[in-house]
Amino acid sequence: MKILEIELLSDDLAQTETFYKKVMGLQPYLKQGSKLFYSIGYSKLIFSKSHNVKPVYHFAVDIPNNRFKEALQTIKPLVNILPVQGNDIADFKNWDAHSFYFYDNNGNIVELITRYASRSYDNAAFSAASYISISEIGLVTPKVPDFADMLTLKFGIPVFHRQPRGEKFTAMGDDDGLFIIAESGREWFPVKDKAHAYSTRVIVMQDGAVHHFVK
Repeated sequence: MKILEIELLSDDLAQTETFYKKVMGLQPYLKQGSKLFYSIGYSKLIFSKSHNVKPVYHFAVDIPNNRFKEALQTIKPLVNILPVQGNDIADFKNWDAHSFYFYDNNGNIVELITRYASRSYDNAAFSAASYISISEIGLVTPKVPDFADMLTLKFGIPVFHRQPRGEKFTAMGDDDGLFIIAESGREWFPVKDKAHAYSTRVIVMQDGAVHHFVK
C-alpha cells in the first residue's frame, strides 16, 4: 500500500510552516487559502486550518537505510528527540526497522523510520530530498477490529504481516505504507499521550487501485 496523500488539521499554520522548514527542511509547494501543501517523496502532506481544535496525530516518514543515522544527527540539534527506553532510536526487530520520534509544533508525534526490507539507498547527503514517502498514518477508532475489517472488505488492505492483529491496536498494510489503527484513549508510542480521533483525509493506492476516504 502506498500513502499518496494525507490531510491533517492544524490550529496554527504559520507556526507549522516555520517548524517544518526549520526541522525537516520542507517548503510548501503551495499555500492556498487556509491550507499548506507539502511534497514528501511521492506523498503529499496537507495541513488545513482549524480553530481551537488542538488536533494531535501520529504519522511516519520513510528515509533510506544508509541515511538514517545522518538524519538523526541532522535533526537532533533542532528538536527534542522523544526517548524510547532511554535511547534516541527505537529498534523494531519484528518490523526490521529503526526509527526516532519528535513532536512538531502542533503536538503531532512525527516518526522518521527506515525499513531494511525496502533496501533503500541514496547516494546524496541527507536532506529533505531524501524522504521517500509518508509511510504511516495513525487512525483512531472506538472499535479497532471493526475498522480493520472494513478496510479489508472495502479496500482490500490486509493486516500487516509483521504485527499480530489486536483488539486495541492493529497495523494494516505492508512495508510501503501502513494504517496504524489505535483504540480511542490508547497511548501513542513512545509517549503517554492519549489517542483521540480528529478529521483525517487519506488517499492510498492498494493493488493498483486508488482509494480516498475521510476518517
